[in-house]
Amino acid sequence: MHILKIENLTVEIENKIILKNFNLEVKSGEIHAIMGPNGTGKSTLSKVIMGDPNYKIVEGTIKYDDTIINEYTTDERARLGLFLSMQMPLEIEGVTNADLLRTACHIKEGTNFKLFDFIKKLENTVSKLKMDKEMIHRSVNVGFSGGERKKNEILQMYMLEPSLVILDEIDSGLDVDSLRIVGNNVMDYFKEYKPILIVITHYQRLLDYIKPDYVHILKNGNVVKSGDSSLVKEIETNGYNSSEFAIKENTKNE
Repeated sequence: MHILKIENLTVEIENKIILKNFNLEVKSGEIHAIMGPNGTGKSTLSKVIMGDPNYKIVEGTIKYDDTIINEYTTDERARLGLFLSMQMPLEIEGVTNADLLRTACHIKEGTNFKLFDFIKKLENTVSKLKMDKEMIHRSVNVGFSGGERKKNEILQMYMLEPSLVILDEIDSGLDVDSLRIVGNNVMDYFKEYKPILIVITHYQRLLDYIKPDYVHILKNGNVVKSGDSSLVKEIETNGYNSSEFAIKENTKNE
């Protein structure tokens, strides 16, 4: 059982406060959806959890199991099992998908790494995601469409087998068929590995496939309301300007 516990977290970038007294607790086998208007701190949350050095923690702690990871670098957090599917995946010219994943898996598994098993799993996952098999031999995300980049993020998730997964707007850039493929594969991964799963999204359509146990509405850097999946329908009906989502300072959610 893994636990991510964020307590009284205040974060700034360029002297501007983005998250303020933010609290959240997520356990293995739980799916938490983070929703809210643009510019409320959703992507900031994902980047801070993964250790983006551009964001400064002013106050509070991020704890993974019994370890406070505030000062951990991104690669140190990745070694603990944290994984972020980025909203806008970067291109890496000259490094193929296969090379990147083989190196990462070799580092993760050490002497237990088996090349044959790696190749077999890679090919099977590419097939599950309905990706062009040639994509694994191309430079990472170079010339990829938006949907191909998002599928590539899920491929990395499957290969690295993280215990904490953050999906930052994985649905953006996906057509209807790709959304179904990505959503179903994320749920297959969740059922098999029971990770902590945090889904950041604007829309119900992704949550039709990835069923959240808890939904948190984020406004102005703080959670203003939490509930079960029925909260998503409330948002679809009333939007984020409903009086139900008025700002409440120092809200704590666990």
